[in-house]
Amino acid sequence: MDWRESISAREGEVLSAIRGHQSNAQIAARLHLSVRTVESHVASLLRKAGVPDRRTLAALAEERAGAGLPVFPTSFIGRESERAAVVGALDGSRLVNLVGAGGMGKTRLAVEVAAGLDRDAVFVDLVPVRAGGVGQAVAQALGVVERPPGTPADAVIDQLRTQHSLLVLDNCEQVSAEVGELVARILRSCPRATILATSRERLAVPGERLVQLPPLGAEAERLFVDRARATDPDLVTEPAAVTRLCAGLDGMPLAIELVAARAASLGVDGAQAALDDLLRLISGGRGPDQRHHSLQDVIGWSLELLDDEERLLFRRLGMFVGGFDLEAVAALSPELGVGAVADLVGRLADRSLVVHRRVGTTTRWSLLETVRAVAVHELTASGEDIGPRYVRWAADTAVQMEARIEQLVPAEFDAVADDLRNALAQVGPRLREAPTAYQLAKSLARLSFWRGHVVAARDLYCAAADLDPASAAEDLATAASVALATADGETGFRLLLQAADAAGSETARAVPLAAAVVAVTRFSMSFTDVVSHERLVELLAEASALADPADPRSAAVLAMARAWVSGQTPLDPDLDLSRAAVAAARRTGDDALVLGALDALGTALANAGQLRQAHRLSDERLRLAVTASRSDPAVVAELIDLFHVASTSALAAGDLPAAAAIAEQASRQDSVGIHPAIIAPRLIRLHGLSGDFDRALAQADVLWEGWLSSGAVSELTSLRGDWPSSAVSVVAMVYGVRGDGPQFEEWRSRALRVARVEDAADSLALAAPAAFADARVAVHTGRYDDAPRLVAAALAAFPQKWWLPYAHAAGAELAVVAGLPDAAERLAEAGPAAAENDWAAACLARAAARRTGDLELLAESVAQWERLGARFERAVTLQLIPFRADEGAAELAALKASQ
Repeated sequence: MDWRESISAREGEVLSAIRGHQSNAQIAARLHLSVRTVESHVASLLRKAGVPDRRTLAALAEERAGAGLPVFPTSFIGRESERAAVVGALDGSRLVNLVGAGGMGKTRLAVEVAAGLDRDAVFVDLVPVRAGGVGQAVAQALGVVERPPGTPADAVIDQLRTQHSLLVLDNCEQVSAEVGELVARILRSCPRATILATSRERLAVPGERLVQLPPLGAEAERLFVDRARATDPDLVTEPAAVTRLCAGLDGMPLAIELVAARAASLGVDGAQAALDDLLRLISGGRGPDQRHHSLQDVIGWSLELLDDEERLLFRRLGMFVGGFDLEAVAALSPELGVGAVADLVGRLADRSLVVHRRVGTTTRWSLLETVRAVAVHELTASGEDIGPRYVRWAADTAVQMEARIEQLVPAEFDAVADDLRNALAQVGPRLREAPTAYQLAKSLARLSFWRGHVVAARDLYCAAADLDPASAAEDLATAASVALATADGETGFRLLLQAADAAGSETARAVPLAAAVVAVTRFSMSFTDVVSHERLVELLAEASALADPADPRSAAVLAMARAWVSGQTPLDPDLDLSRAAVAAARRTGDDALVLGALDALGTALANAGQLRQAHRLSDERLRLAVTASRSDPAVVAELIDLFHVASTSALAAGDLPAAAAIAEQASRQDSVGIHPAIIAPRLIRLHGLSGDFDRALAQADVLWEGWLSSGAVSELTSLRGDWPSSAVSVVAMVYGVRGDGPQFEEWRSRALRVARVEDAADSLALAAPAAFADARVAVHTGRYDDAPRLVAAALAAFPQKWWLPYAHAAGAELAVVAGLPDAAERLAEAGPAAAENDWAAACLARAAARRTGDLELLAESVAQWERLGARFERAVTLQLIPFRADEGAAELAALKASQ
């Protein structure tokens, strides 16, 4: 039993106060206990929790709050029956909606319930969210990033599909239709996810369980006294007067807390008198619910207590949909000065109209939802137009953050992001021509990309292009780079053509046209509609005719386009032209161009069979990437491609440790959230060749489900090509060496499906890895009936060289163990390829030793496998050494490989 289940209600209140880091004296004053009694409760909690000190107990109490749940500084009072009702509803339903009027305490109760449940809880505040932003808000709370062209909602579904999570969606009413759509998808697709919503209305989703939150009853007096004595510990409260006051407030927790904050200066009787004088509807009261109107009465009364400057500042604070600092407030009220603003904000906070928050070492404030609604009403009624000041503040803030983006921390941007987006949304015809609107859109775009909001970043760059035609070509090209960062070549191509159309001169059209050609050739796997070679040749000819021969950038991009288009097959750039492109790119000093040109050269070298040189070139790209900007979409697009190519190049050279290091580096630096199904192939190849079979198979289903979804889920378009088929063949090999014949045949068939061929030899991408898998399984299982055919297939002259050394080495070893008469010739035939690949070299050493019985050569092969970290191959080789055979057998058993 969880230790928390054994604590009493009073101990629970003490624990909540400890979580708020209150002293024993503060707890005693709040709960009307003696300090000695509080000490007794604390001792009991320490004993039940099994922890040595109060600090550890506080940490456990905070842990109880759940991942991402707000921690409140005040104790939770009452609502025992409602809490039990919500918990019971969650036992029988995956969607529970806690419904009540504004200010009824829905958020606080939802957090308390979530904190007490034994599951991961994620809290999503929907107050600052506007239409179209629900998916992004939930994705950000879950810590997932968007994977365009898929939506943020798609990323949420992927994250929750296998998680046993509780999603707390707070304040759903303003975006209830959009929340309902997302919730319905989660309920359909994520069987282990549960949702606890708070709202003023039902979501109208099938399976929704409503729990109504009524006003507080007798608990209202306890709440008032607790909050009032927090302001004035010596406050004298006459029970009957408190009862009358709370009844006049209709038992609304927020109203009670607002009035309690004034009790220190007015006393209970004074508060009651003032409230009796103001129990009428204020202008702007919303809805027919009288309880809600009573809350507006309380806030209206609070406003009547403000002086002119306080009221002026209060209504202007309604502009902020998120939090704000003093600098932001001063920007909306420059006539007051920062000193006056600080004083006024402090006074409003003292009256509970402004909530003080500390984010790390930064002090910020915010308005409660209902209070902000009153502020907005007041601002509208005043006729003040401070929209231009708000947009200017947002633009200045975004520009300043962008200027120090390399030192910026995510929390700084997150704190103002909602207001930056809200300010841009308020740019109407009157402000469209102002430079502030463009500055805001442009800087917000880059900040959003840096933060991982790639869909928003792409759209913001397009919005910036619309606001300033003079910069449209540059901004549309950057939007294209955002698309290419997630391998969305089709969108990138379209945006680059738009950039060419928006160019201010004929010569300026050349770069985006040439870049469009490069995008098609490098990211062809993501295109639904194939762009013909003839169309690319036409675009390249147009770009060449328009380019300024003296412009280094034009020369570099054109050189890359020529290299890619002049190849014999897709993804086969011309070697000499690629070298020329690298030289041209280096002359520009542009990291993105140099990285892109090196990719062309590395691909050309690999296609020419110069695998070790291609691997070394990838190392050069990785060294350049260390100092490259992570906030420039053009650079990040190259970095994402780099990690894929560098891993592939390392494996092509048989350098498994390097491939593992690159995979680790890629996982740390994935700034745009590449889909797991796209990462899975490289992990499968690495783990399969390293002998880490369980990890390889763990990724197999991720890849297969992703591939099956690639026809319908747009974010997986890059899985539509045949390139993942090599990883599917590795999965087949793993099942084969484990002796699972049915699964071996099943995954061989799947590889053919991915490659869209009936015979593996007909696929450039699959021919060599399929031949390798067949030969390697035949060697290990001793099935030599079909050895001559398998050897011939494995030693073919494959046009694509990435897997050729593996196939040649495995085929030569099969010729040896099967006793084929031409085994010696086959070993010699595989030699050149093995010279380009460490794995193949170790395999050929073992094959030669098997043929001659050379134990020293076997020992050398063991050492080679150890350097590569290839556990399975090392174990197989150990079995061939008589005095180490038992060691090899034990390792094979651990790997669940057949013997």
